[in-house]
Amino acid sequence: MILLCISITSKAQESGVVVQESSDGWRNVNSTTAVSHLVVVQESADGWRLVVNGEPFMVNGMNWDHYPIGTNYAYNLWDQSPEFIKLALDYEMGLLQNMGVNAIRVYTGIPKEWIEYIHDNFGIYTMLNHTFGRYGLAIEGNWVANTDYSDPRVSALLLGEITELVNGYKGTRGLLLYLLGNENNYGLFWKGAETENIPLEDRQSTIQARHMYRLFNTATRAIKEIDVDRPVAIANGDLQFLDIIVEELQDVDIFGANVYRGISFTDFYDRVHREYGKPVLLTEFGADAFNAKTMKEDQLCQATYNHNNWKEIYQYAAGLGKTGNSIGGFTFQFSDGWWKYGQTSDLDVHNTHASWFNGGYRCDYVEGSNNMNEEWFGIAAKGPTDEEGHYKLYPRAAYYVLKEIHRINPYEPGMTLDELKKKFENISIEEAYVLANEEKSFRFEGDINSNQLNRKTSGQSHNYYGISDADLFSKNNFSPSNIGLQWLLKY
Repeated sequence: MILLCISITSKAQESGVVVQESSDGWRNVNSTTAVSHLVVVQESADGWRLVVNGEPFMVNGMNWDHYPIGTNYAYNLWDQSPEFIKLALDYEMGLLQNMGVNAIRVYTGIPKEWIEYIHDNFGIYTMLNHTFGRYGLAIEGNWVANTDYSDPRVSALLLGEITELVNGYKGTRGLLLYLLGNENNYGLFWKGAETENIPLEDRQSTIQARHMYRLFNTATRAIKEIDVDRPVAIANGDLQFLDIIVEELQDVDIFGANVYRGISFTDFYDRVHREYGKPVLLTEFGADAFNAKTMKEDQLCQATYNHNNWKEIYQYAAGLGKTGNSIGGFTFQFSDGWWKYGQTSDLDVHNTHASWFNGGYRCDYVEGSNNMNEEWFGIAAKGPTDEEGHYKLYPRAAYYVLKEIHRINPYEPGMTLDELKKKFENISIEEAYVLANEEKSFRFEGDINSNQLNRKTSGQSHNYYGISDADLFSKNNFSPSNIGLQWLLKY
C-alpha cells in the first residue's frame, strides 16, 4: 500500500495535497512551497491521511456562501463586478483566516480565478461541490424536480457535467478536492410513503439508492481519468444506505457526510472504520444559534455543540489511538442565511420558525416540537446590506471557540488523547461569549412571535446558575444561557 502511494505522489512533482494513512490514522498534509497542489489519499499501517506537500493537514473547514439579507439562492456573487467580489472576499476570507479556517466548501459556479485568489491571498483551499442532481435537473428542456438515477438520460447529463467541470478546474491552485452531492440519499423518497411491509431490498428508495451510488462511482472514475491530482468525496446524509455504499462506491477516496447528531457523533467513526474502511470528512455539522424554548438567540449552546463536535473530529484523527480515520470537517455555516425558511418570501426577516426537529440537541428539544432553525446556523450574525450591496458580519461566541480550537494541531509530535482533552478543556466558552459581545455581536430582543426582530448591540453578559442534573430535567427553561455548561459536555 505504501509503494502505491509513493508511485501516485511521484506523478505530481510540483504538487501539494495528499490524504495519507499510517498505523495511527488518517492525516491531511500541506506545504507552502508547491505551485500546484496534488491531493491524494494514502493509507499506511497507522491510518489515513490527507497530505499537502508532505505535511499533515487537518481540514479545519467551513461551509461558506455569500447571500446579503434580502436575497436568496437566485443571487450570485460571481455575477458581480471584480471589484465587488474582491471586497467581499477580502472581508470574509480575512475573518475566516483569522479563525484558523484552512478550507471552504463552495458549490460549483465559483470561477477558478477566485479559487486561486482565495488560496494565494489567504492560504485557504476550496472543496468544489457538484450537487449531482440533488435539487433536480433539466431533461430534454423540461425541468425534473426529482432525479431518477436509473434514467440513462440522467446518467449522460450528470457525467457530461462532471467531465466538463473537471476539465475546467484541473490544475487550479487551491483546489483541495471534488465533492459530489449533498445528502442526495434524502431525496430518494419522492415516490411516496413506503410501508414497512415492503422488504427493505424491494423498496423504491433502496432500488434508487443502488442506481445513485453506482452512478456516483462512475462519476468518480470519470474524474480520475481527467485529474489524478485531487481526491473525490461524496456528501452523504449520515450513514443511511452505508451497506449499499460499501457495495457500489469503492472508487471514491473519502467518505464525506453531513452529520447532525447533537453533542456527539456517537458511533459514526467506528462504523465507517469497521464497515467501509475509508477516511472520513464531515462535510456538514454544527448547531443553530437560536433556542426554540426561550425564543432567544443562544450563542452559548451553539458554541458548546461546536466545541464538542470538533473535539471528536480531532480525537479520531491519526495517531491518537482511536479509529484514525478522521481527516477533518466543515462547520455549518459561516453566516446566517435569512432566506432559508421562506426561500422566496420574508427575505428581509430573520425567521425564528424551527423547520425540523432533532432530539440530539438537548438545549431546546421538546418532544413533538421542532427545534432546528435553518436561518440561525451562522458562526457569525449578518448585518444589513449597505447601499453598495455589502454587509458586515458579527462573530458569535462559536467564532472565538473555533479560533482557539483551530490553533490545536492533533498531529503535533507527542500529542495524546489526554493532552488533546486538556487543550479543549482550556477553551472557555464563557470567555468566547464575552469576546463576542465586546465585538458588538447582535443581541436580539422584541416581539419574537411576529418575527420582526428588533436588533441592537449589547455589552451585557449572561448570568450563570449552578443547576443540578436532577433539577435540570425538571425545568422547562433548559439552556446553556442560564446553567453551567459542564452538563452538556457529558452527552
